[in-house]
Amino acid sequence: MKIIIILCLAYSGFITAQEQTIATTELNELVIREKNGRATIDAEKPAQFSKGNEVFQKMLYQNFREKKIAYSGKKETCEIVFIIATDGSMTDIRAIGDNEQFNQEALRAISKIKGKWIPAERNGEKVRYKFRIPMTMHFDTQK
Repeated sequence: MKIIIILCLAYSGFITAQEQTIATTELNELVIREKNGRATIDAEKPAQFSKGNEVFQKMLYQNFREKKIAYSGKKETCEIVFIIATDGSMTDIRAIGDNEQFNQEALRAISKIKGKWIPAERNGEKVRYKFRIPMTMHFDTQK
């Protein structure tokens, strides 16, 4: 009798293990490839700001208030990372860096920029595109 119960328990464990499924989703909009040790986005036509990427960088610089960042006596870096959605909007905006004031000011400056983007394209279809903007601030003299 004990053997039958043990076999039933073992068999039921095997059956329930077979019934479990793992839900997976495939993100077919972003194709990421490794190139020179860095992840790159595979798109035939990268996303562009509607007024030009140079204008976008100029607007970011004009909106940035460096006086909001406390003097640290060293070089500060920050990387703004965001996604250009298929409708041309910026989503998932993050600032990554060691100086929290620098990160917050970078986020504030980029959020002030109005205007749509021209989405990236792959195989003639609009796709999401990941953008990275590195920023560096040097503190030469104390304020």
